[in-house]
Amino acid sequence: MIRWIDQYVRNAAERERVRAADALAARFAERAGAHDRDGSFPFDNMSDLFEAGYLRLTVPKRYGGDEISLYELVLLQERLAYGDGATALAVGWHLGQTMHFRECRKWPEPLFAELCRDIVRDGAMINTFASEPASGSPSRGGKPETEAVRTDGGWLISGRKTFSTLSPILDRFVVTAYVPEEGAVGEFLVRKGEGVTVEETWNTLGMRATGSHDVVLDRAFVSSDARLGQVEVDDGGGWLLHIPACYMGIAIAARDFALDFARTYKPNSVTTPIGELPTVQQSIGLMEAELRAARSLLYATADRWDREQEGRAALKPDLGLAKYVVTNGAIKIVDLAMRIVGGASLSKRLPLERYARDVRAGLYNPPMDNNVLTMLAKAALGESGQG
Repeated sequence: MIRWIDQYVRNAAERERVRAADALAARFAERAGAHDRDGSFPFDNMSDLFEAGYLRLTVPKRYGGDEISLYELVLLQERLAYGDGATALAVGWHLGQTMHFRECRKWPEPLFAELCRDIVRDGAMINTFASEPASGSPSRGGKPETEAVRTDGGWLISGRKTFSTLSPILDRFVVTAYVPEEGAVGEFLVRKGEGVTVEETWNTLGMRATGSHDVVLDRAFVSSDARLGQVEVDDGGGWLLHIPACYMGIAIAARDFALDFARTYKPNSVTTPIGELPTVQQSIGLMEAELRAARSLLYATADRWDREQEGRAALKPDLGLAKYVVTNGAIKIVDLAMRIVGGASLSKRLPLERYARDVRAGLYNPPMDNNVLTMLAKAALGESGQG
């Protein structure tokens, strides 16, 4: 009988990539506790990911990448998070952003070509920093306080970005900034250097090793050709499915831990392992119901995005629903796993305690629950009546 996590592997090529991701996840699981305890950035894991070719997975083939599908991205990110959720979430932003850039085609081609070649050759990584202390999450529509002011040959950018995942390792990143002379928001590719400071502010309950510090820009110069253009193709935000994939991977790890515990733990108050007790089997059944329903939706949605290239913008409600169902389901699964294991699940000697802290971070990744519900409501209200 194959493991349930393997249910969505479709062919030999995916199976080979899954094996490689499993090997990385096992290695990262051994380091996860220390990185979580110290709040340290996993440079060692990122180096391993580069050596394994993981960083180039979503780079277009014409630049030496693998150009994998969204379905495959979900498949692999789930496996990586099984070993270390923080590492998976962090690298997921890089992989997802690269997929987004290749699909929406808003980068000047020479700039995108340079990025892709640097990813493949040197292990460069990328992310977009948009969140700010005053405006909050960009998904809620706040105007950035970061400003871009025109100067000779380019722009001077000043402001503070929060939740800047991967900031310790990036040599370049995209920022959103308000352009006063245009009364509009623009995106700019910033390179680390003069006027750019990473302030190590990240000290959180969960996902402690993502390096999501504050990035402060003080008249950082950006050349004219490093301003990104408008989106040519609306990809619907499909790449954001790397987020629920990560939290489902954590949930599956918690589920497997609880199953192993239930199969083997036999307190002296009973004559069999607790897995044979009806009450425990009910909890396991609840875990399975959440797991199977959530994963079915996640993979079906990713597959639709891959196939329906012309209608991706219309998939936004479904993509949001997948994030909503999977993330909330993952939290329930981890909670049930902890109930099965009991008070020992609170011990820092066991990974369940870390899983419980990490999985809750999904509530604060985009799209937020209330935004998804509003989007679903508007989609329903926008339907034409019967007859």
